[in-house]
Amino acid sequence: MSNSTRIWSSINFDKDGKQTDCLRLPISTDLSAYGWIPIPTICLRNGDGPTALLIAGTHGDEYEGQIALMRLSRNLGPGDIKGRIIILPALNFPAVQSGRRLSPIDEGNLNRLYPGRAHGTATEMIAHYVTEVLLPITDLVVDLHAGGRSLDYLPSALIRPGTTAQQQEKLLKLLEVFGAPIGFLTDGSGGGGKTTLPAAAESSGALVITAELGGGATLNRQGLELAEHGVLRLLKHVGILRSYDGAAPGPVRLMNGSGIDLFVYADADGIYEPLVDLADEVKPGQVAALLHSIDRPYNEPEKIRFSRGGFVVCKRFPTLVRRGDCLFELMEDLTPPHVQG
Repeated sequence: MSNSTRIWSSINFDKDGKQTDCLRLPISTDLSAYGWIPIPTICLRNGDGPTALLIAGTHGDEYEGQIALMRLSRNLGPGDIKGRIIILPALNFPAVQSGRRLSPIDEGNLNRLYPGRAHGTATEMIAHYVTEVLLPITDLVVDLHAGGRSLDYLPSALIRPGTTAQQQEKLLKLLEVFGAPIGFLTDGSGGGGKTTLPAAAESSGALVITAELGGGATLNRQGLELAEHGVLRLLKHVGILRSYDGAAPGPVRLMNGSGIDLFVYADADGIYEPLVDLADEVKPGQVAALLHSIDRPYNEPEKIRFSRGGFVVCKRFPTLVRRGDCLFELMEDLTPPHVQG
């Protein structure tokens, strides 16, 4: 373990068996001068083999991954695997407790603070621990997300472009095995850029696949089922899970998600009226939404248009918007257009 981290735990990641405890995130408050915040952690190990790091709860208002990893942590035992699985169902525990995207401790967005700081804010310390302690011992990272309060996603999975052709092929295979209907490549433009977990993992060599499983701070049952079976398929694929007899993955539509102009934003405050739905195919110049002014209700609504054509994979969930809010995200097909499962 890195000597610089301030987070500690009774879990020994090199010990065989099943261990359940927590990471202890130090916190000093008015009523708890030497306190800590628990980050629930499960470690299963059975001899030598690959290591998988399974994460949910990076954002506290995204629930499919949290439930999927809770079930996985209860149902799997050391005898089911060869190698090691580290499960963190509520990585940003303060955000999970409060049902928020950001931590109520420091207003930190965990997936915008990588690689973190050992002696930073609470959220920066979590990012640093993942970067410096967990990623160096990990072969596969599965990071489960959804749209949270503000966005609604079609169940999908994404990867960053590989740093080598060989790594790219391995990452594309992860999309195929996970089996989300939409699999896309993104360099983080329009989102977190270099501040996300997948970006931090590039230097460690760990393969990272991220899933978007629903949104609106609700529970998408299709997304939950995809998370459960997709993770199990990935564990079998990398040689950790001894057997898997569940559902085979369906076909994956391989798409591009890089480019700021694939995102549509509100350029004023108001009430937005979407004119397209998830999974719609749209054309450049098509009207995406009407934006109704609260201050000037007598004015005609502003027409918000798509600058590019593509496939609607994500849309805003709340109807009230402020200038700068993301309203839609598009994808465009790559060649070849499909990876068959």
